[in-house]
Amino acid sequence: MEVLYTTELTIPMYQVGLLMVLTTLGLLFSRIKLALLINFLFALYWGYWLNRENVIGTGIPEIDAFTIGYFGFGFLIVIFVVIGFMLESTR
Repeated sequence: MEVLYTTELTIPMYQVGLLMVLTTLGLLFSRIKLALLINFLFALYWGYWLNRENVIGTGIPEIDAFTIGYFGFGFLIVIFVVIGFMLESTR
């Protein structure tokens, strides 16, 4: 549990700014679900890929069960959201 409290993740400021701009545009155009999807995708990227040395350690990056599960579930969520967008637009 201590690892969760002591781990520091670095996020480039241009990515934080890009997230803020994209989220703000989504909210200004009343696309709340799209803004949530954008935030989810940034969190998925930041949580694993950008800080993979902190998550899995240094060395050769390899595709293991954790990576497949992490991105697999993330990809499923994105697919369900896109299906939800399509179903909502037909009503």
